[in-house]
Amino acid sequence: MFASLHTSALALDSVRPGRGPLPLIRRLARMMAVQRQRRALAALDDTRLSDIGLTRAEAAAEAGRFAWDLRTISRA
Repeated sequence: MFASLHTSALALDSVRPGRGPLPLIRRLARMMAVQRQRRALAALDDTRLSDIGLTRAEAAAEAGRFAWDLRTISRA
């Protein structure tokens, strides 16, 4: 449910020319799944965010990303 911060790198598969529509369909499915995770993350209260080690600002930043923005965010 909250894996988008760490697993979105898995969604960076490149679509290879000549491979048919399946890679594109998989990428779209991943984009939709990540957006669902981001909405769920945004809906968490501060206590639950604290439990997973995130601040409200980090959750809001993640939730505000575009669906096609699947790159990972490095945490310092």
